[in-house]
Amino acid sequence: MDQIARREAPVVLVVDDDLVGRTLVHEALAVEGFSVIEADCGDKALSIFETHRPDLVVMDALMPGMDGFQACKSLRNLPGGLDVPVLMLTGMEDVEAIARAFEAGAADFATKPIPWQLLTHRVRYLLRAKRAFEALRQSEARLASAQRIARLGHWEQDLGTGDFHWSEQLSEIFGLPAGTLVANLDAALEYVHPDDRDAVRTARAAVSDKKTSRVDFRVLWADDTVRFMHENAEILLDELAEPARVVGTIQDITERKEAEERARYLANYDELTTLANRRLVVDQLGAALARARRASRVVATLFVDLDHFKRINDSLGHAVGDRLLQRITERLRTCVRGSDVVGSAGEADEPSSPVIGRLGGDEFIVVLTDLPHPLDADRVARRILRAIREPLTVEGHEIVVTATIGISLFPNDGHDVDTLLRNADAAMYHAKERGRDDHQFYDLSMNATAIERLTLETELHRALEEDQFRLYFQPQVDSRTGYVTGAEALLRWQHPSRGLLAPEIFVALAEETGLIVPIGEWIVREACAQAKAWNNAGHGPLRVAINLSARQFKRSDLRAMIEQTVEAAGLSPALLELEITEGVVMESTGENVATIRALRAKGFRIAVDDFGTGYSSLSCLTRLPIDRVKIDRSFVHNVLTDSQDAALSTAIVAMAGALRLECVAVGVESQDQAEFLVSLGCQYLQGYFISPPLSAEDLTRRLQASTATHAAPLPRSGS
Repeated sequence: MDQIARREAPVVLVVDDDLVGRTLVHEALAVEGFSVIEADCGDKALSIFETHRPDLVVMDALMPGMDGFQACKSLRNLPGGLDVPVLMLTGMEDVEAIARAFEAGAADFATKPIPWQLLTHRVRYLLRAKRAFEALRQSEARLASAQRIARLGHWEQDLGTGDFHWSEQLSEIFGLPAGTLVANLDAALEYVHPDDRDAVRTARAAVSDKKTSRVDFRVLWADDTVRFMHENAEILLDELAEPARVVGTIQDITERKEAEERARYLANYDELTTLANRRLVVDQLGAALARARRASRVVATLFVDLDHFKRINDSLGHAVGDRLLQRITERLRTCVRGSDVVGSAGEADEPSSPVIGRLGGDEFIVVLTDLPHPLDADRVARRILRAIREPLTVEGHEIVVTATIGISLFPNDGHDVDTLLRNADAAMYHAKERGRDDHQFYDLSMNATAIERLTLETELHRALEEDQFRLYFQPQVDSRTGYVTGAEALLRWQHPSRGLLAPEIFVALAEETGLIVPIGEWIVREACAQAKAWNNAGHGPLRVAINLSARQFKRSDLRAMIEQTVEAAGLSPALLELEITEGVVMESTGENVATIRALRAKGFRIAVDDFGTGYSSLSCLTRLPIDRVKIDRSFVHNVLTDSQDAALSTAIVAMAGALRLECVAVGVESQDQAEFLVSLGCQYLQGYFISPPLSAEDLTRRLQASTATHAAPLPRSGS
């Protein structure tokens, strides 16, 4: 078949029992550049057809044994036989013979003797028609394939005749058996969810030659499965600019709808506990305050923090810690009973209903609304403390955990959401200082948190002036080779009295106060200097990644600062990777886009950090010059135990591949996680399984050892 595919001259099979006639046809075609093969009977013609697969067959109708009519009919049943045109030649001129030829499958018919010049023209015409038909068929196949992949179908109705066409792809996405005939649009409405039929009718009635109608609706499959559809419909005009046809496309957008619904869910609820998140707590607390002002009622904000929860995570693992948080959530729901209804996923967002939420980690908020007396908050707090301290068993471990609660009251302790949350937090810290497993109402003397914040801000200024910051580097390895190809620069603070501090302690304050800008400049200088040193020492090409915050992008000179620092260090821009968060991606309009594009044009690498945790859209990813995405550690952590995290990780790797982006999995803690991610096609890995963050000196020693021992590819399952 490869030999047949590579030939240039069209091959014509000439079938005739008459040697003279066969020879004359052969010569006439060969002179015009055709490659000709011959057969003297129908049986031989079929055998030659199977081995040579000619482009066209010229066949005499009357032959002894199997005549041309029988041979043509048999040829059509052979593989590829339907695609090859057959030109039937005969001395008969009767209509019956012509009809027999076409019934047998002939593409054309000519009577002998036929002028040889005319014969070659007929042959060329048939070959052109064949090529056009093949191109059309391939185009239709590509369109059908694209529509099948996109879960897209189309319909069309002739406004003059009423003729209606319904594509096979539509039957498929409507859950109908193959070959189901849908007579018209009214018949199609029978498959639309009853609650959506009026909206579909209204949208279709609104379509005109100047307006395209768009409508989303649901379809009910026979098994009661609900699928979401999006329809576009428009009117096409004829050559007189009169409406001629109405055409529409319908796409199955169920997965998109589910993703949107999940995004809305994640925007308002904590995924682990299904409780309201900070955003929803703030919204509902604001609504409760508005109503309390009108009714002169009390609103209590309870800040609940589990005592020594980190010890449980460190000793028993995050899986046990997560399950413990879920069990604590159940107890909180039980405690807030009766009129103290708990708002959570799936429940109506009544502004009058109290709500319990998780702010993150081991911190919870309970908002009690419409309290007739402040002592009601005390009663609920005591009930919560008693319930939490009851022993519980999690995955075979008996655990006793306690909590500390801070309480602020409206209107006594604040008139707005921020003040009440801040004061409840301050009361909670005051209760912890008194010994934990207790609750405390806020009073004005509780300003320790504010003082501590001011102290930390002052110390941050001093840290910058006295060079107290340090960079640690967490290696990134290529899973195919095992070599370290890059490292992420991570900020640490060598506090003179508190020791080495993680960024979680001070980066948020640095962002808020703007100190992140000069700290960011220091990070760029140090990262460039270290990257230059490693590459000069022969450990390259080794790329260093640094994080750029949203606050830094507000600076008009960010691009100039980075370019000048890299140039001063003598470092190639390709060896510095700039990591931006999904928040920066979503805000990437105007100046941000110009900055990112300009930096990429200079050769800097651009990566999206913590991918999947925010709300970045594919349009942003395709609009910006991004080189790689980093799968957030929250997905990697549960990739082997949580089907949703596994599915999200799989989707991110697949999406990165489709967009030709590199993919880095962050937070890889075990060989099983590494093997699973590598099996998905994730090439680069970062996490404690590879290495913890290291000082520059320690990473240098590792690079030297890796060079000396020849790193090998990471192990894969079954190898």
